[in-house]
Amino acid sequence: MLCLIIFCLDLAVKSYLIGWEEFRKSKWLISYTVVICISVVDWMLSVSMECDEKLRVRRLVRPFFLLQNSSLMKKTLKCIKRTLPEIARCYAIFFIIFSIIGTYCLMNLLTAIIYNQFRGYLLMSVQTSIIRRRLGIRAAFHVLSCHNSQTEAQELVRVDAVLQVMSRVNMKRFYKSAITFAEQGYMDRQQFRKIFDELDKDCIKEHPPLPQYTSATLQKLQVVFSHYYLTVLGNLVALANVLCICTILVLNSEKSTEERDNYILEVINLCFILFYLSEMTVKIFAFGWRGYLSYRSNIFDGFLTVLVIMFLYMVRLVNMLIVFRFLRIIPDIKLMALVASTLLDLVKNLRAFAGILVVVYYVFAVFGIWLFEGAIKPPPQMSVFSMDNTTSNFSTVCGTYEQLGYWPNNFDDFAVTIILLYDVMIVNNWQAFMEAYSRYTSEWSKVYFVCWWLTSSVMWVNLFVALILENFIYKWDRSHSCSVTDVEKIRYETSVQFMFKEQIQEPTEEELVCQLHQHPHLHLEWRHEHQNITSSLH
Repeated sequence: MLCLIIFCLDLAVKSYLIGWEEFRKSKWLISYTVVICISVVDWMLSVSMECDEKLRVRRLVRPFFLLQNSSLMKKTLKCIKRTLPEIARCYAIFFIIFSIIGTYCLMNLLTAIIYNQFRGYLLMSVQTSIIRRRLGIRAAFHVLSCHNSQTEAQELVRVDAVLQVMSRVNMKRFYKSAITFAEQGYMDRQQFRKIFDELDKDCIKEHPPLPQYTSATLQKLQVVFSHYYLTVLGNLVALANVLCICTILVLNSEKSTEERDNYILEVINLCFILFYLSEMTVKIFAFGWRGYLSYRSNIFDGFLTVLVIMFLYMVRLVNMLIVFRFLRIIPDIKLMALVASTLLDLVKNLRAFAGILVVVYYVFAVFGIWLFEGAIKPPPQMSVFSMDNTTSNFSTVCGTYEQLGYWPNNFDDFAVTIILLYDVMIVNNWQAFMEAYSRYTSEWSKVYFVCWWLTSSVMWVNLFVALILENFIYKWDRSHSCSVTDVEKIRYETSVQFMFKEQIQEPTEEELVCQLHQHPHLHLEWRHEHQNITSSLH
């Protein structure tokens, strides 16, 4: 009830701020009102029934509150809605040419269609976002603008006024240091806009300077040990270590546990570990302690080297750590670094996508509990199969729900329902669940499982592939003009605006002024030159 009161206050404040005319035009706010009313009515019914009923409609509409308060999730939801007609067309083609082309060609075709629709809508969304941002920057510039006595015709902003505003904004320290670059004077519109472009960039940490040695011998050793070829040598040694481990494991695979002798493998690993320790030592000497820790690859190598030394006598664990340490080659190979940076960037930019996925899982889980809770009862003893709801013994049929032992996968509570939906989404034999529930309940249960399979395995997976393709193609195009060491720097520029920078058209000054004049909630006094611009537009 407390949450419903908060939502009602939120709706009241939003309605008061935008006015009745804007409220009637907003479909999200109207839906917000309807959902709150439904939740309140359902809550009142639950209280009147002493909370004994199982069917609660407000549980089903709870994800709407998550969607309504997130603009990114709204955009992702619109993108999914735009792809549905294309999926329907390909679904019709499926029945016509399935025997000729096959499942994989169909899935590739669906991926191409969804990717095209997704990219087009995302481009439109980014274009709208850029216009709103430029509009806000232009309005802020006008509010802070002043006239210089020497240049009356030019609109300028005092730098100290900008710095005073920035001092009250809660942002990261490196953003403020990048924006507050001047201490006095004035800036024009272009300079004012450029300082906001710094907010699209991540902080690039610079490596500390190398330690200074007075001895000429130490200086020469520092040059040798800080050279890139030392890293190449370390990669070759790590590869040789992995090959030795694989060779010995293959030779020991045909031997029994008593016949295996790990002495040779322990000696080989000890030699390689001594090399890893010496490599870490000379790098600390060349770069210094702070310089050594400024490289993530060095932190990775050093941490695993320390673990290997600690568990030196645990042969299997040492082998696993050494093989895992071989992943150090990823940043040094251009294509592998590109793929790894794409995956890391997806983790950062999939919040809206993951939010929609959580909502879909929640909705289907609630429906599944309502429809199939307690439908399948596991046998009292797992070795004895007594099924009252079936006419034949399905326990002996290969590939069925009973033969595969899927008894823990049911709709009896929310947690196992999520696991079952995940199994249907990922596992290939999802039809075993559909066939079992159609026998235990009715044939209409197939509609539920088919809808979930189409939503998760077809539409959702293809949307995820579209995200990966867009991000990877952008990085691939940028990487052609970069070296291996520059590929990692691309991730500092991978905002959505940077990805579509060449396809996006920046709004002109006349368009921004015209839209600011038409803004219903912004009332500014414009100077004479802007009035002339607006009159010329009309």
